[in-house]
Amino acid sequence: MIDLAKVGLKDFTRSAKILIITNTIYAFVLPVIDIFVASYIMRNSNDPSKVILYQLAIYVGIPITFFINGYLLNKINIKRLFSLGMLLSGVSMVFMMSLDEINYFGLIGAGLIMGMSFGLYWANRDYLVLATTKDRTRNFYYGLETFIYTIIASTVPVLIGWFLISGEGEGDLANEGINSAYRVITMIVFGITILASIVFHFGTYEKPKNEKFLYFKFHKLWKKMLQLAVLKGLAQGFIVTAPAMLMMKFFNSEGALGSAISIGAVIAAVIMLLLGKYSKPKHRLIIFSVGLICFFLASFFNGLLFNTTGVILFMFLLLIARPVLDIAYFPIQLKVIDLLSSIENRNEFSYILNHEFGLFVGRFLGAGTFLVIAFYINTDIALRYALLIIGVLQLLSIIIAKQLLKQQETLENETLATKNVTTQSKDTIEVDVTTVQ
Repeated sequence: MIDLAKVGLKDFTRSAKILIITNTIYAFVLPVIDIFVASYIMRNSNDPSKVILYQLAIYVGIPITFFINGYLLNKINIKRLFSLGMLLSGVSMVFMMSLDEINYFGLIGAGLIMGMSFGLYWANRDYLVLATTKDRTRNFYYGLETFIYTIIASTVPVLIGWFLISGEGEGDLANEGINSAYRVITMIVFGITILASIVFHFGTYEKPKNEKFLYFKFHKLWKKMLQLAVLKGLAQGFIVTAPAMLMMKFFNSEGALGSAISIGAVIAAVIMLLLGKYSKPKHRLIIFSVGLICFFLASFFNGLLFNTTGVILFMFLLLIARPVLDIAYFPIQLKVIDLLSSIENRNEFSYILNHEFGLFVGRFLGAGTFLVIAFYINTDIALRYALLIIGVLQLLSIIIAKQLLKQQETLENETLATKNVTTQSKDTIEVDVTTVQ
């Protein structure tokens, strides 16, 4: 019989529940950012390299903001920083929609603002989850959160996609009609970010214990975690923008894009909820491996077929791969931070910051791979084979994760043994003193 966990909402603190509600509200924004901003750029420029440039600007803004956030945590309440992160995503979209044309200056500006948004949001979100959950509840936390997000992500793209199409006119007015619909959506997104910020303030959260957060030398176990971060970053360079670029190339329709995103999403959501509720920490490697294999198969079918069927298969498998990977990856990351911050007596945020630089290296290499292939060969080859290259490289994460978890277990046992020896020594001293008396 399989040894399964069983945790529920009762195991969460009030602040953890508020965080889930906040992220649920903000989840209505994320599909718009991930999918339709890229499709907006594609529609108005018909240039995949501009989508990648926008994404690179985001990736530059994220680690810089992570670093700044470390200083701000000691001066500004974490609630304000987290809320600002959500609000800036709306500001970035407003800036994008205000551009008369999709030029490089505008793309970089909008991308940097969105990068600042992600930096403030994810830097503080990771710490808030770490501070408000325990290792045994994190599978369920991410499973529940991913379940909610996937349900939202299965409906929002469809509604937005067909809303955009409904604004389409005829002839020269076609594009302008859709762009007007994009601007309406942007205003709605901005309103949602305000609502999420208000709700978040009902929770109680503390800043990291130690003020120092910048370190350059870490435990050898953390090097394994950074290797995983780089490989994860490689995939992130494409996971966000590839669906929009491929769908707009083969279907040239936001309606089709929205519908495709929804294929299999409900199934994926149910899988996430069950995995989160019943899986234990010891199941994380298996879950992680399944996610990586799904991502590889997604990139394989896209590279092999490179047609409408290949894109649909890619989208379906990606819908499974992303949440499955996250439900295993984030708890692994937080468990390592829990362990090492205790051993090295460091601010937890120092590991979150360093992890982000690992992701940045991977994102830069991933996006750079696309740009090099697109520039020296063509964008079709880049869309077809860059994803496949990264899909193959992702499989290395299975080996690294296995090594990491083994080293982590050994370190935990050594730490526990040291604590037991210390406790026994104290008990012996107390007994000796009592005997003398």
